[in-house]
Amino acid sequence: MRTGLSSPSVWALVFLVAVAGCGVGPSGVFDAGEAPTGVAPGTTLYFVDDNDELRPQFRRTERLGTVSDAVSLLLTGPGDSEVRTEIAPTSVTSVEVTTHPETIELRVPLDIDDVTPVGIDQIVCTARTSHVQNGGSERTRIRIRFVQFTPESEIRRTCPLYE
Repeated sequence: MRTGLSSPSVWALVFLVAVAGCGVGPSGVFDAGEAPTGVAPGTTLYFVDDNDELRPQFRRTERLGTVSDAVSLLLTGPGDSEVRTEIAPTSVTSVEVTTHPETIELRVPLDIDDVTPVGIDQIVCTARTSHVQNGGSERTRIRIRFVQFTPESEIRRTCPLYE
């Protein structure tokens, strides 16, 4: 007497279940519009206008970048535009990003003396906007870690434009 999976009747049953599927019939094709491509036209950076107020400036990058990409691009400066930055020029623009529940931590290549309070807001608003554009929560706070320790690095911030 043979038992187990070597029995022809067991293999026949396995074949029937596989052919029958789950019992859901086929459906027609549904048109849901164009498929997402993963390409966004650019990112929003925050600079300062003549009234010392934060102003968003769109930068065409042809893709939806990361928070690190956005802040790194911010550190390159405003370019030839009518806005300015309150962040000192730096040749190093690499930004390390660590995400924690409800907080994004940025390690920037700057000392606290390299930014004004408005410059800090530029960084925070740029990081927050990029995070939200990538599907993140609007309630996420931003913590900026500077090259040298400062109590300013312990503050969990939000963009003043969205408070």
